[in-house]
Amino acid sequence: MMAWYVDATKGCERETLMEHGTIERDIHVDASLEVVFEVISRPEHMREWWPDDARFEPVEGAPGELVWRNAETGDTTTVAFTVVEVDPPNRFSFQWCFSEPDRSGASLLVTFDLMPTPTGTRIRMTESGFREMGWEIAVLEEQYHEHETGWDHYLPVLAAYVARLVSTS
Repeated sequence: MMAWYVDATKGCERETLMEHGTIERDIHVDASLEVVFEVISRPEHMREWWPDDARFEPVEGAPGELVWRNAETGDTTTVAFTVVEVDPPNRFSFQWCFSEPDRSGASLLVTFDLMPTPTGTRIRMTESGFREMGWEIAVLEEQYHEHETGWDHYLPVLAAYVARLVSTS
């Protein structure tokens, strides 16, 4: 079962697949495909809108890490990351949240597809692979909802970061 709706408070279209398989979000930014591609595919830009640190080369097959810091405790969480596809300026995708520490087994796939619009770029973010992770249903639901909440927070931050970049250039 699929439901589309526009979340006016977030400024992006949301698609929710009730079986917890895929998350899709669309957001529009007033910037060229080339600018947006740099923001989603380069670690120096990515760390401005998503993780506290990102370490990877934007090359297909390149391993990397995403790091988040807890502001209250200073503790960090590091997540393995592997670049899957780099197709400038149209698509960037990566795997993360591997089920095994050596980056084997199931993982989640995040894909950013960029499409030109008359006033900028439409970004479609798709995250898939939740059902394939092998989680118990309660864990699956929890992880799915955490990722939904995360993307609903970070995609507007991405749009604001792009707007700041464009306004200063």
